[in-house]
Amino acid sequence: MPPLSLQLQAQDLKKIRHLLSIEEPRVIRRANILNWLHLGYVCSDIAMILNVDPKTVTNVGNAYLEGGLDSALYDEERCGRPIDFDDRERSRIVAMVCSDPPQGFYRWTLDLIVEEAQNRRLVDGSISRETVRAILQEHDLKPWQEKMWCIAELNEEYIERMEDVLDVNPRPHNPKRPVICVDEKPVALFSDATPRLPPRASGEVLLKDYEYERAGSANAFCAVEPKAGTYINKVTSCRDGLEFSIFMTELATRYASSEKIVLVMDNLSTHSCAILQEHMGKDLVGRLSDRFEIRYTPKHASWLNQAEIAIGMYSRHCLGDGRVGDIGSLTKMTAAWNKAANRKRQVIQWRFTKAKARKSMGYTH
Repeated sequence: MPPLSLQLQAQDLKKIRHLLSIEEPRVIRRANILNWLHLGYVCSDIAMILNVDPKTVTNVGNAYLEGGLDSALYDEERCGRPIDFDDRERSRIVAMVCSDPPQGFYRWTLDLIVEEAQNRRLVDGSISRETVRAILQEHDLKPWQEKMWCIAELNEEYIERMEDVLDVNPRPHNPKRPVICVDEKPVALFSDATPRLPPRASGEVLLKDYEYERAGSANAFCAVEPKAGTYINKVTSCRDGLEFSIFMTELATRYASSEKIVLVMDNLSTHSCAILQEHMGKDLVGRLSDRFEIRYTPKHASWLNQAEIAIGMYSRHCLGDGRVGDIGSLTKMTAAWNKAANRKRQVIQWRFTKAKARKSMGYTH
């Protein structure tokens, strides 16, 4: 049997990695087959790794080459009379999916929707997973997904702090009074359990073992001057008061020619003059206090801090989904990213204003 070779399209590879977390075992097995073929493994090795027949590997690969991703992952509808569902039946299914799943289940899955639709007699006859998937896609429903969201109490303190930050964010770039947004990010350290195998020939890809070893954690202080496109990230072993105090001193030194540095940050316990005084001494803190004008974001409103955007850029572009095994390597990677980012001078466009806040949150002030 001749070797089967294929390269997945980027959008197909992304979809496969998502399906591996939500789909039924048969689809997951086929998605894994495609993923291993994409990585350059031969059919016999994939069959041994996944404990399937080599013909299954070949069939899935050929189905992708001939009909695309859905053809490789899902079976065609069985022979027989197609079942049509009217708008009433579709609405019942949509309404069910928009409600809580049955007791004992955390979220809806395709199989659970099929089972419950038939148990509750929402449809006349049977319904397939493919039909359910089409209905969900038609209504842009993804019941297996969730996002974290925290809605704070909209009290006077929250509004006051929010509007204070919203007064600062739109300010034009001013070297004499730069607006600097500060936050920190914990970084988990992982090292490879076995050495990686570099590509040995054209068409091969880097191979790394799924197994890894935990190597502790580190912290990255992140500061950004949004209107100037300046990014300052520093790796430390922890985020305690001493490290924060040192970082603040370095910021003051970096902006020594500025008359006042406007700092936007959250009110974490270490983000205070008392902590600076504890570690740096009263005299130095007095001089630093003259340099800084601090604007605190409200509780549960980190989204107002543009440092969150900068952290997202740093996480995606520098850290990615790779593995960093020690603080030294993380420090070098971070320094290289800082240099590249500051060469591009990519400014952050902030568009959320006080007027939009009052309209969307329904308050007057």
